[in-house]
Amino acid sequence: MEQTAQLVPLNWYIFLSTSLFCIGVLGVLFRRNAIIILMCIELMLNSVNMLLVAFSSYSGNSDGQVFVFFIMVVAAAEVAVGLALLASLFRHLGTTNIDMLNKLKW
Repeated sequence: MEQTAQLVPLNWYIFLSTSLFCIGVLGVLFRRNAIIILMCIELMLNSVNMLLVAFSSYSGNSDGQVFVFFIMVVAAAEVAVGLALLASLFRHLGTTNIDMLNKLKW
């Protein structure tokens, strides 16, 4: 089995992924626009995907990369449903602000 040289250390991937995940969490917690919240959720998913690929590459097997493929499929379905709900919200209320969701009560 041939050993390949790691160009970028694993710690850098961990730091970058943690930073992106924290930015995504802060965006979900503090932003009120539904589009930006969906983008922050995608940022969190992509940071986890990057970490899975980095660990998979570091360990020398492709299990993490296969798992990333399935996560991306689920994320695409999530975005489709989220954007459909967002379009419906905008059609009824005229805004994408999530503070206006209480207007949808009976």
